[in-house]
Amino acid sequence: MGRIKVMIYKILLAIWMNLIIAAVFLYVEPAAGFPGEVSRILFFHVPMAWVATLAFLLSMIASSVYLITRKVSADFLAQSSAELGFLFCFLATVTGSIFAKATWGSFWNWDPRETSIVMLLMIYGAYFVLRSAVPDHEKRRVFAGVYSILAFCTVPFLVFIVPRITSSLHPEDTLNPAGPGMDMKTLIFFLGSLCAYTALFVWMLRLKVRMLRIMDNEQGVKFKI
Repeated sequence: MGRIKVMIYKILLAIWMNLIIAAVFLYVEPAAGFPGEVSRILFFHVPMAWVATLAFLLSMIASSVYLITRKVSADFLAQSSAELGFLFCFLATVTGSIFAKATWGSFWNWDPRETSIVMLLMIYGAYFVLRSAVPDHEKRRVFAGVYSILAFCTVPFLVFIVPRITSSLHPEDTLNPAGPGMDMKTLIFFLGSLCAYTALFVWMLRLKVRMLRIMDNEQGVKFKI
C-alpha cells in the first residue's frame, strides 16, 4: 500500500510540474520591461532559490537536533538537505546567469546577488569537504552539525541583506516591473511553481535519506563480518 501511495505521489507531481511548465510558456504572458520571453525563466529561477534556502534551513535544524539527541537519522536529514540545497542553489545560479545574459548582455556581472550566491556555494561546498575529511563517523557528524549551524547564519545575510544594502542590477519586482505587482494569473502559476518545486524537494529528500540509511546499514554489516 505504501508503494502505491508513493507511485500516486510521483504521478501527481509529474502532472503538476508539466502543467506548470505548459502554462508558463503557453498561457502566462511575458512580463513587461524584459526583452523577449526572458521573464519566463523566473518561474523556475525563483522557486529554485526558495528551495535552496529552505533546504539550508532544514539542514541547520536537523543538525541542531543531532547535536542534542545524537540520533543518526537527524544527521542523515541534515546531510541530505544540505546536498539538495547545494544542488538547487547551483541551478538558481545557472538560471540566473541565463537571465543576466539575456537582460544585461553577460552571463556574469559580479552583481551583489551573483556574488553572494557564489559565496553561499563556497560555504556549503566546504561543508562537504569537511564531511569527507574526517574519517571517524561520530566526529564527522558533530563537526558537520556545528558547521551547518554556523553556515546557515550567513544565509539570511547573503540572500536577503547584502543584495538590498548595495546597488544591484537585479530587479526588485522581477515579474512585473511596470506595475505594482503580479497580476492574478501570473501570481497563481508562480505560486503553483513554488509549491511544485517544494514538493519535488520533499520527494528527493526522502529518496536521499533512504539511500544514506541503506548505505549505513551495508557498511554496518560489512564491519560486523
